[in-house]
Amino acid sequence: MLLRILLLASFAPSIAAWPWVAGVPGVDLSVIQAIPENLLKQARQMGPDPTCPFNPDHPGAAPFDVRYPYTGSIGGLPGTGVGGVEVPSPGDMAHQFTPPGPNDIRGPCPGMNTAANHNFLSRDGITNLAELVSAQQNLYNIAYDLAVFIAVRGIALDGDVVTTKLSIGCDATERTSVDPTGTLGHEPDLNAHNKFEGDSSLTRRDYFLNNGDAFTFQGDMFADMYRVANATSSELFDRDTISVYRSQRYNASLAENPNLYFGPKALLLYGAASFVYEAFLVLGPEGTLDISTISTFFGAVPNAAGSYDHIPERIPSGWRNRRVAYGILEVAEEIRYQYPAFPELFGGNVGAGNFLALNTTFGIIQNGTLPDEVTAKDIACLLYQLATNNVPGAIGNEAELPLDVLTWVLMQLNPIFANTGCPLRVT
Repeated sequence: MLLRILLLASFAPSIAAWPWVAGVPGVDLSVIQAIPENLLKQARQMGPDPTCPFNPDHPGAAPFDVRYPYTGSIGGLPGTGVGGVEVPSPGDMAHQFTPPGPNDIRGPCPGMNTAANHNFLSRDGITNLAELVSAQQNLYNIAYDLAVFIAVRGIALDGDVVTTKLSIGCDATERTSVDPTGTLGHEPDLNAHNKFEGDSSLTRRDYFLNNGDAFTFQGDMFADMYRVANATSSELFDRDTISVYRSQRYNASLAENPNLYFGPKALLLYGAASFVYEAFLVLGPEGTLDISTISTFFGAVPNAAGSYDHIPERIPSGWRNRRVAYGILEVAEEIRYQYPAFPELFGGNVGAGNFLALNTTFGIIQNGTLPDEVTAKDIACLLYQLATNNVPGAIGNEAELPLDVLTWVLMQLNPIFANTGCPLRVT
């Protein structure tokens, strides 16, 4: 993979200038001027990670127990979608909080870290498709269609479609891949830049602003999110609060990160942000929008400096999941609400203060933005396209999914998008 980076960088100055869109059909590079690119930083996620802990014990998630059915998902199958359930249920010792040990993997997603700390995902941080789909349903009452979409996106981009395994943090190819030696390539997992993770995260710094660490919790950023919530809304952490803070994070990255990339996949950041007020709150949107609940899921503890320290993420005591399942159309509606409130341009920085908008069409994205009249269905179809079509992405990341990966993705996603009215790919 590093060889591919070096070869592409040597072919043309325009590729070195903005490598993440090199070779993607329909992307106009004619206006891009060559600038130096730090290949070592970009390449560090492409090989083995010697800092990734190795745990020889893989217990798997706690098995389904009929005494504590939650929403009833077993082995990655659809559950009931009926929530309002206390999680973990009183008496359910298998899902009590246990902090991660030194050999357990955790990563950039508070929701997945919480699930692993409560054994809805395997505590070692190595999970698979069935675990991911059931955990989202049983813990958060995420609808089956959205649970499958999130799991498939993670595995296709950062895991292994043969084993369906995924590390929720660092590169654990020797434990996730069908080829543990890494001869067929490494699986950088959820810490990898511009795949599942992207610039302008709510509580993680941009990859190029933090020496390649875009996955560690940043207490000052959590404090900023809370300050915005406290100042802009009578109800903390609602959709309006998050819309304001998402815009602030975009503008901060735009100003500070000379390698900012905010491509079409950045729409997923809006969807992820909606989990703060749709999935983490007690009973979902019906619940109390308080700092205690949110900080517990993020593992945020206030300190004397006005920032936050980090402890392992956990489910708040007495917490109940949302009553109504949160599905693809629902998350699409939240994206449709958040984005137009502060419609940021898609594109990227080519050096400090030199932003170039994505001036090509991808799906419904035109002239670097979503149309004003965009609907939730339009967004849902765009999410499907993001998962199955060529998407401008970082060099060394996928621009086009390999055929075997694409075939697997279509097998998983076409059934759950069958009734949306979206045009579906067959190959």
